[in-house]
Amino acid sequence: MPMKLNVRTLGIAATFSMLAFASTQAEEAKPEPQMQTVLDALNALQAKPFHTLSVADARAQASAADAARTVQRDRKISPLPEAKVATRDFAIPTAAGALPARAYIPEGEGPFPVVLYFHGGGWVVADLNTYDATPRAIVAGSKALVISVDYHHAPESKFPAQHDDAWAAYTWLVENVHTLNGDAKRIAVAGESAGGNLAANVALMAKERKTVMPVYQLLVYPIAGNDLNTPSYQKNANALPLGKADMEWFANVFTSKDQTADKRINLVGRSDLGGLPPATIITAQIDPLRSEGQAYAAKLENAGVKVNLINVDGVTHEFFGMAKVVGKAKAAVDEANAGLSKSFGNSK
Repeated sequence: MPMKLNVRTLGIAATFSMLAFASTQAEEAKPEPQMQTVLDALNALQAKPFHTLSVADARAQASAADAARTVQRDRKISPLPEAKVATRDFAIPTAAGALPARAYIPEGEGPFPVVLYFHGGGWVVADLNTYDATPRAIVAGSKALVISVDYHHAPESKFPAQHDDAWAAYTWLVENVHTLNGDAKRIAVAGESAGGNLAANVALMAKERKTVMPVYQLLVYPIAGNDLNTPSYQKNANALPLGKADMEWFANVFTSKDQTADKRINLVGRSDLGGLPPATIITAQIDPLRSEGQAYAAKLENAGVKVNLINVDGVTHEFFGMAKVVGKAKAAVDEANAGLSKSFGNSK
């Protein structure tokens, strides 16, 4: 029997939209003030739409994370307590070569619950440093050991190299996380955008291969489909920092058009979603990926998976790592950490 989809608001009506599936506002949504401040900072850093750039220039230009850090600096917002989180860089050996990884270590004696985190960037741009804020916020809020893992990028390594890397990182972690003072029985997977897709695929592959399952999934505006004509793609075709043409650019760099129908990319087309771990799925109103994230949440729910779906109004793609400067991001991070903490407690 399908479970009732949980759309949480935290009692903050201005923060989370109850229109989780429809999002049929009559007029085009505008970023709320704090989000707009970050977008203005990104513009001041002369960032250009991805689809107008070469891969090299896209990798070199300022990111949304850079813009958020600029706002934080200009407003003299303290980096604490997240800045105090200890880190350790290391490498995960795989058949395709060593994967750069970073452990974010909570205070205490452990063994700690673990979050395996994959960053965004369309499988083409960004790295561990670009997506440093989210792992720090998860450590601070969930008291878990966060392992952020990089993966091979396209076009140098085409699909499915990134998915193979994610699976290799997970299997290594299950066998070796005790060396990092982590608890292999309490591993959650998490990711943003392209990384959200990788996290979802790790859970799916663990089920397919009948091996140790993650206890939880945190999927933040995940790439979950290959339809670039969904309602959110139509409404947010020209959104910043990610629009429809940008996603087409990423798809062309990452893979060929016919491969985007692969079940590892087109998650909403799958029919084998039963038996997966509970999930929190977070979507942003002003984001081409909103519709597919919400559709994947519905598919999971219909398969009997417990899902906490959160749609955040007035924010754009990449907002989640901006908790220091965007209040709605902080509320979403707090909700994500609550779900993680609950899953770790239930899995002892």
